Amino acid sequence: MAEFTHFDAEGQAHMVDVSEKTETRRIARAEGRIRMQPETLHMILKGDAKKGDVLGIARIAAIQGSKRTSELIPLCHPIALTKVGVEFEVEAAACEICCLVTAETVGRTGVEMEALTAASVALLTIYDMCKAVDRGMSMHGIRLLEKQGGKSGHWVADKQ
Repeated sequence: MAEFTHFDAEGQAHMVDVSEKTETRRIARAEGRIRMQPETLHMILKGDAKKGDVLGIARIAAIQGSKRTSELIPLCHPIALTKVGVEFEVEAAACEICCLVTAETVGRTGVEMEALTAASVALLTIYDMCKAVDRGMSMHGIRLLEKQGGKSGHWVADKQ
């Protein structure tokens, strides 16, 4: 099993030195889900939410969150993102919305945290915009689906 990289020999937390790493194209895909009451999902899809276009605003929030990841995660490197894509899939039978994020960069460190942060922020934004009608919404399944680039190469999550 690999070692934790954010601790030095004395066990102190530190930011990983990426100065010797090669710059490569790096891509990460992440997802997360929010479950809600059927009426809440219907309001979102109809565009009847008081605060506006829920999924449009959640998409912008996800992109904004990805760009601010290093401000939220203490040992995360600030990176120049080259692309962030956000998609929503409605799963009506389960009363869920799945947020899928793809983050890309050309750099010395990966974009997994940016993709995961973006998915989380999108779900939190949906919750915030709809909590007046459904405080029981639940977020779950936030996970990395795939990463490409860097020394460790291509990784894909097991199917769930």
